[in-house]
Amino acid sequence: MTRAVVLTTVIAFGFLAVILRLGDLMLWNHERLSLKAESQYTKEAEIAVRRGVIYDRRGRELALNLDVDSLYSDPSKVKDPSGAARELSSLTGIDYPDLVKKVSEPGRHFVWIKRKLGEREACALRKVLDKSAFGFVTEPKRFYPQGVLASHILGYVDMDNKARAGVESMYDSVLSNKGGKVALEKDASGRVLSQGVQLESKGDNIVLTIDEGLQYIAETALDDCMRKWHAEAATVIMMDPYTGDILAMANRPTFDPNAPGKSSPNALRNRAIMDLYEPGSVFKIVMGSAAIEDNVLRPGERFDCTRGYIIVGGRRYSDVERNGWLTLGQIIQKSSNVGTIQVAMRLGPERLYEYAKKFGFGEKTGIDLPSEAKGRIEKPKNFSATTLASTAIGYEVAVTPIQILRAYSAVANGGLLPTPHIVSEVRTPDGTLIKRFTYPLKRAISGRTAEKMRQIFAEVTEEGGTATKADVDGNHVSGKTGTARLYDPKTHRYSNEYMSTFVGFVPSDRPRIAMIVVVKGAKGAIYGGVVAGPVFSQIAEQAFAYMNVPRDDAIKNNLVMLEDDGRDGTGKAPGWNRN
Repeated sequence: MTRAVVLTTVIAFGFLAVILRLGDLMLWNHERLSLKAESQYTKEAEIAVRRGVIYDRRGRELALNLDVDSLYSDPSKVKDPSGAARELSSLTGIDYPDLVKKVSEPGRHFVWIKRKLGEREACALRKVLDKSAFGFVTEPKRFYPQGVLASHILGYVDMDNKARAGVESMYDSVLSNKGGKVALEKDASGRVLSQGVQLESKGDNIVLTIDEGLQYIAETALDDCMRKWHAEAATVIMMDPYTGDILAMANRPTFDPNAPGKSSPNALRNRAIMDLYEPGSVFKIVMGSAAIEDNVLRPGERFDCTRGYIIVGGRRYSDVERNGWLTLGQIIQKSSNVGTIQVAMRLGPERLYEYAKKFGFGEKTGIDLPSEAKGRIEKPKNFSATTLASTAIGYEVAVTPIQILRAYSAVANGGLLPTPHIVSEVRTPDGTLIKRFTYPLKRAISGRTAEKMRQIFAEVTEEGGTATKADVDGNHVSGKTGTARLYDPKTHRYSNEYMSTFVGFVPSDRPRIAMIVVVKGAKGAIYGGVVAGPVFSQIAEQAFAYMNVPRDDAIKNNLVMLEDDGRDGTGKAPGWNRN
């Protein structure tokens, strides 16, 4: 009887101990032990972030993601590090010593061997590798389906999908706001059972203001220009002058964002917003606008340009051709330096500087791309004996192409300075609108002055002007040429190379586009009207055909109905913004 009681008691206490232990494991320490167990059969690994898609204004994909395989190793499971490294080297092209080091690391259970493998490469590796020691993880690889098209706008990413330039960099927090890890499941012996499950979702999508079709037209014309003139570099920017939407932006030389490492730093530069230069006569927009706005000239007043040169501060400034007595409009039409300097002297340093600042020179435009240059314009107190004359004709100042285009857009739209921009919307991965961007405009000059300058610039492309080759068949063009010698910082002298520029808008009275073309170091010709003007004409004619813009002569003869799009000088263009 006593033996039975003892045995029953022992059994009861045994069951009680088991129940208490189960309670401890399942109730009180469940979360801690679960995490410990999970850490024993799962391994988190950093992978490339699944970035949001970048679209053009019509919804066409410019940057997206492809799923590719990346190879990793568990060094603790590699039986023959030397042999495995030798085989891996022959299949991947990675140096043998580096691979031996990777697959021999003591105490490591995860090391990357090679990221973002090609399809054939991954297939070959799967056939020969020890699956207990090597495995594959599916990662997103950034892919730019149009290659070099819009590369300086889009930018590029590195192997880890980290942004390095362009929209990719400027909007990195939007495009990559989530993602970047996988969980690798292992069995008791440490062998990987799954190839990983993504733990977080992808980033948001971005819609750009650029149009893929217009971008292609601009880049094709730029390539033609580079071949024809054997130029060192070239830039074109096309913008809606009312909204500031960038419709196209291209530079040469260029690069393929799918393989940026194959290009030189020179090719990676977005010259449209980063490169400073002395613009030459396109800067005469400041002199002309200031003279009209402040009424410093008498009606019909003419200036003596008969000698063909003027001496200021001991420096001789000359015209390409000798002219007679010229009005303000004729000074700009014929691009007379002599006449421009005389008007600038009437204005004085303070007013010339004031209007240069009103047009935004010497400050960033605010475009939503990284590394924009600020430019430089001297303050009147720092003017030398030649600064006033030189600044008036576009020397002793440093500007970017985007700054020049913005200034001419203000003349095109009735006097308002727009904010150039690339991104219009942010959307979720399923297409839901998160944000639509709006950008400010500020008054630079009056509508009256803008209208007079628009008429003067229209004469530049007509007979007797410097840019007859910039004319667009069937539509009137307003614009200005610029030809400036390049300063050589090594010799501290001006070289025999030139920057050739044409900037303008079309049609003159109701502009649909404003555009600048800048060509550096053209061989065989130097003048903006000869080198850059025809590029403007080629792009504008093809762009208008693409956009179905009616010809001016058809509108004049009532052959087409012109839909009211709100282009009345207020900066609003509801009929055009999203078309």
